Amino acid sequence: MTEPELVIVTKDLRRTFKSRRGAVEAVAGVSLKVVGGEIFGFLGPNGAGKTTTLRMLATLLPPSSGEATVAGQDLRRHPDLVRQRIGYVGQSGGADPDVTGRVELEFEGRLYGLDSGRARRRAAELLASLELEACADRKVKTYSGGQRRRLDMGIGLVHSPELLFLDEPTTGLDPQSRARMWEEVRQLRERGTTVFLTTHYLEEADALCDRLAIMDHGLIVAEGTPDELKRAVAGDVVTLGVRGQGEAALELLRSQPFVKEASLDGDLVRLYVDRGETAAPALLRLLDTAGLELTTLVMSRPSLDDVFLRQTGRSLRESQGVA
Repeated sequence: MTEPELVIVTKDLRRTFKSRRGAVEAVAGVSLKVVGGEIFGFLGPNGAGKTTTLRMLATLLPPSSGEATVAGQDLRRHPDLVRQRIGYVGQSGGADPDVTGRVELEFEGRLYGLDSGRARRRAAELLASLELEACADRKVKTYSGGQRRRLDMGIGLVHSPELLFLDEPTTGLDPQSRARMWEEVRQLRERGTTVFLTTHYLEEADALCDRLAIMDHGLIVAEGTPDELKRAVAGDVVTLGVRGQGEAALELLRSQPFVKEASLDGDLVRLYVDRGETAAPALLRLLDTAGLELTTLVMSRPSLDDVFLRQTGRSLRESQGVA
């Protein structure tokens, strides 16, 4: 069986910044492998080290230490060759607001060595595939948020890279524009482009990524397919609201033989059980017997937020304020 092609390989990659209070290790030793043709995601809160890692892999920041091979080239020894083979779309984008989308794409094509005719043809191809033909000859500053992000993606793709980095590609977009961007990313994979994206949206990582790494405080704390990570959180999740008596409820329920794990967040008791449908009636009887007032009960399958909670002790959804 043929081994899959590895497009990114890192070993103990680190980045330290100097501050008035001393050295800050933003990336504290990242080792990972990304297979060609997959969508690989970094999931984590702001400040986890996702963007810093991405910027190192895209040659925008030099690593403090560690090794990496990107698109078949040594990151530290041949950054110029890496740049020729990758595309990068940052959070803030890079288009000039005072030129048209068509002019921007043609200009970017010329920067990558295309002659004027090929740059025009490539710009036209991208405008069509990204559904930007209707606004192609308007100034970028008149574009909607979704149109700007699609243009940013076009800039990253103008030289047909084998690997595309997307840093928080849908932040600030409305639901319709976000869904459109997801479809663009999936189409890139179908055309053979490897996509490496960062996100703090749980549903985005779940919907898009073939594999992902959950990152926190500069470290990868879990890695695998979304389904693999969720299966690692065995059983069902039962969340109970107990007004003003969370501690008492936690002590009562965590000792039950069918409860595998238990945690408390304010008045919410989160339990991991083998079978939620049989555990719920027993939980209700226990609380009633103890005179504890139940306000809410929610039963669900494990999510990526449960994975993050299990690995870090806090909820990614709550720390980011994501609805």
